[in-house]
Amino acid sequence: MTERRFPRSVYGVGSEPDPRFSLANERTFLAWIRTSLGLLAVGVAIEALQLDIEPVLRFIAALIFVVLAVVAGVHAWFSWARHERAMRESRALTGPSTGVVVVIGVVLATLLLVVGMFL
Repeated sequence: MTERRFPRSVYGVGSEPDPRFSLANERTFLAWIRTSLGLLAVGVAIEALQLDIEPVLRFIAALIFVVLAVVAGVHAWFSWARHERAMRESRALTGPSTGVVVVIGVVLATLLLVVGMFL
């Protein structure tokens, strides 16, 4: 059964962990995908709605949101694979790493939008 599961680099190592842990890992993956889609929607909406914000700052903020969406999506995949592999090999899970980057990016983009509203 494990020979047919994708990706082989994850399912080809170790032993099958408790399904509850694998499903929790999958839910975390899906949460990051939802976050990615939300960030992408915000980035597109900021430019599409033509809000009364200084255009250069609005564009930079939208670009930050879109880049964060890509980062969150990529992080979702690699984090899921890293944690699934760790569980299969009975190793300790790694701590969060990308969450801080997303938070800093969102705060920066929000500040740009607020400043742009008053220019």
